[in-house]
Amino acid sequence: MTTLPIAPLTLRAALFPRANSLTNSLLALGGAGFLAIMAQIAIPVPGSPVPVTGQTLGVLLIGASYGPALSISTVALYLAIGAAGAPIFSNGGSGFAKLVGPTGGYLAGMVLTALVLGYLANKKWDARFRTALPAMLIGEVLTFIPGLIWLQHATGKDWSWTVSAGFTPFILGEAIKISLAAVTLPTIWKVVDKRRS
Repeated sequence: MTTLPIAPLTLRAALFPRANSLTNSLLALGGAGFLAIMAQIAIPVPGSPVPVTGQTLGVLLIGASYGPALSISTVALYLAIGAAGAPIFSNGGSGFAKLVGPTGGYLAGMVLTALVLGYLANKKWDARFRTALPAMLIGEVLTFIPGLIWLQHATGKDWSWTVSAGFTPFILGEAIKISLAAVTLPTIWKVVDKRRS
């Protein structure tokens, strides 16, 4: 009786089918490095402490590619390295103060995004555009909700200012990132599946 090979659940599993703890450690370190690079793509928003960065795109891609455990480990490693003093947050920022400052809620939201997108990746939501698009939208919402709540708390401003400083300027950029991730991941899956068959 022949058994069919089990299809990998995540892109990480598809690309590294024999991954061990060393491989996963290197992937986490590489992912943290990728987030650090994406964080340096930063455009200041006038009147707001929150810049437009590439971090959110990085988290969408890592969360959907790595699965829940490895993506959370990767984002946590990135935050720990930055909190310890490495200049890897946006605009070369570093230190624990960044985690509790006005933008800290967005950083915390990235952990939640990694968890949920990793879970959805285990359900193969990233393999097709029709499910990847809502998955990426969910990921963005999970980053922005804690981001806005903490921004309002940290600044003491009213909600009108919080939304105009912490959400409205980002709508177009985040829509582009959502679309980019929702197209890129299924495209990679098509290539991977073709090679496997």
